[in-house]
Amino acid sequence: MDTSNYLATAHDVYKEAALNPQQGLCCTTTPVWQLPGLAIPKKMLAMNYGCGSTVNPRDLVNRPTILYVGVGGGMEVLQFAYFSRRKGGVIGLDVVDEMLAACRKNLQEAELQNPWFRSSFVDLRKGDALDLPIADAAVDVAAQNCLFNIFHDRDLERALSEMYRVLKPHGRLILSDPVCESPMPEHLKNNERLRALCLTGAMPLNDYIKRLTDVGFGTIEVRAKRPYRVLSPRHYPTERLIVIESVEICAIKDSMPADGPCVFTGKTAIYYGENDFFDDRKGHFLTRNQPFTVCDKTAGALAALGRDDIYISGSTYFYDGGGCC
Repeated sequence: MDTSNYLATAHDVYKEAALNPQQGLCCTTTPVWQLPGLAIPKKMLAMNYGCGSTVNPRDLVNRPTILYVGVGGGMEVLQFAYFSRRKGGVIGLDVVDEMLAACRKNLQEAELQNPWFRSSFVDLRKGDALDLPIADAAVDVAAQNCLFNIFHDRDLERALSEMYRVLKPHGRLILSDPVCESPMPEHLKNNERLRALCLTGAMPLNDYIKRLTDVGFGTIEVRAKRPYRVLSPRHYPTERLIVIESVEICAIKDSMPADGPCVFTGKTAIYYGENDFFDDRKGHFLTRNQPFTVCDKTAGALAALGRDDIYISGSTYFYDGGGCC
């Protein structure tokens, strides 16, 4: 496939979105959460072209260096800067000149509305997700929101590999993207405009996770999964209803365990036997009747024991830390 065609379409879509803000271009049009002392300019909010949030305080301790790819109107780089609060603490990249200019203007307005903020906290640069202008192992946190789903397979692998390259050991890649569990028809996959609008590049969640672990990420956290869009025959060239969800994922640059990656999809184990605790002698200690978050690998190993005193939940697709690994 000639990748230049669909990337050119995406460029045009977001050039227009920069010049003429389109509230609702993607699902999220209000802050996912607000912070004390943080004011978000109205135009920046209208240009929030994401499908979730990539900003989580537990990723942002010790004033990390943060890379954000695909800056949009700048809302998330501003939220990241809220935690870093230092010159160049956040690096914002975009390939669309008009989007960079709009983001820069929005950040100047944010500086007027937020006494703590300086535009110098965000280092805006022109840069391509497929060839990041960043040194190896240079950032603590990398993030993208509703960008990577635009890429076809080979380009997606390259973009993920680039993010892996620039992260420090144990660094975190935070992603928000649409996923779709039902097969996406080929004619929709290859519709350049629908793909650029973050609709038809959605793949099944397990396929997305496999792309991350194939690149080398040893720990995957699925932090949220929620309804996003519906493609109906009334409005799109499809013969059936297609439901799209958005996910928020953290991929951690941990070493790959010998028995495979640790993938957290929100499963919980509860021991309810006669003893005070259960110890599987493999590092998993379950106190009686206390929930214990487990990765999918550990959930499978516990289930294989065949015990009648351990309950294992299904995937909730919500994980907020404190798990078995």
